[in-house]
Formats: sequence, C-alpha cells, structure tokens
Amino acid sequence: GGKAERIDRLLSRLGYCPRAEAKQWVSRGRVTLGGIPLIRADRKVLTLTDPDCPLLIDGEPLEYPSGLVCVMHKPAGRVCSHDEREGPSVFHLLPPRWRRRSPGVEAVGRLDKDTTGLLLLTDDGALLHRLTSPKKDVAKMYQLEVDADIPPGAVAVFAAGKLMLTGEKKSCLPARLRVSPASPRVATLELKEGRFHQVKRMMASQGCEVTRLHRASFGALGLAGLAVGDVRVLSAEEVELLGG
Repeated sequence: GGKAERIDRLLSRLGYCPRAEAKQWVSRGRVTLGGIPLIRADRKVLTLTDPDCPLLIDGEPLEYPSGLVCVMHKPAGRVCSHDEREGPSVFHLLPPRWRRRSPGVEAVGRLDKDTTGLLLLTDDGALLHRLTSPKKDVAKMYQLEVDADIPPGAVAVFAAGKLMLTGEKKSCLPARLRVSPASPRVATLELKEGRFHQVKRMMASQGCEVTRLHRASFGALGLAGLAVGDVRVLSAEEVELLGG
C-alpha cells in the first residue's frame, strides 16, 4: 500500500500544513489511523492504507497521495506562470491546498494569457516530462480566428511538414488545418508538437494574425461539462489514455 512516509512530511507534501505545524495537527487528534488518533508526527505510515484501517485527516481520506493530474478550462486573462509580475495566474484558480503541494503543481505546456481552453496541470514531474517531450505524439486541437482570409494553399503547406518558422532549425511536423466553410477566417488546427507560440507563428507565416485562440482537446481529453475557470481531477484511466 504505497511507501512508508513520516506523517509530518506527508502533511507538508500534500499541502495540509508546513512540516513544523504537523506536531500540532497530530496533538489535536486531526490525524487518525483506523479511527484511532495518532500521537507522534514522526511516525511512518503507508500513504495507500488498507480500506479497513484508513489514514484520515480531519475525518477525510488523504487527497491524491500518489500525485494530482487535473484538467482546467482556462479563461482568458490568466498566465501559466507562478510569477506574480506576469499577472493573474491559472494557479490562483486551484484550491489553496493544491497550491501548497510539494513538488508543486505545474502546467503541462503553457497557453498564452489571451488563449482559452484545455490546460493540464500536475505535480507528477515524470508525467509532466513525458507529456511535454518532443517525442510524445499527442494531438492537440485548436480553434482559431484570424484577421485576414486564410490563403487556400495554407492547408497543403501545413500538411506537408516542411514549414520553417523564423529562428527554428527544424521544420514543423505535418499539421491538419481545416478552414470553416462558413468563414475563411475561422479554422481548426491539429498539432502534434508544442513550440513557442506555434499556432500564432504558423498562421503569421500565411499572412494572418490570430485574434482568438482556444485549445479544444489534448489527446482523447476534451472540455465537455467543464465550465470556464473550473478544474476536474483525472481518473487513473484517463491519465493512462494520455500516455501517462
């Protein structure tokens, strides 16, 4: 049942309280094992306990002791950064306890401040590395609007996988552009990589400036039922589908 870990370290790692305060939490009877209050903050316990003898904090099971992976419907006007100087952050939309977890919760690839849509967040460093690796073949679907008609040849240019963006040494991987039949300024673009400002730079190469950008999906994950600004924790099955 998981690895043995000191209670004070566990409380700190999962964002309940600083390690120095764990003693007070324990002495107040807030940590129980099988219904019995624990006495020592340096006692080692299993993070995944027997259901018949659960480890509870304030009567509740531990919150995601093996790691947290969630999907957010990112609103416009939020940055994917912990730097307060950059403006309001997506991390401020998370419950305070999640923001205190260690290692910290990070965004899986960044969306620009004005971009909306699907953003993955996790405190699992190995998963973060796998999902952001250039070798990872995860399709991301973007909905976009631009300020000029998209040239008819853009679909073939993007599909050919030979587009060189300024300052890059490698051409973009083949990408699927679908222009809306209703308007030559509205399209979807499916990418399997995530270079800096890639969608905006690709569209700029075709003489179009992106005026609205929304990420609709990441692999098999979409935003169905998730209101703007809301967050949902993924199941183990969903994480597996992502290739976690």
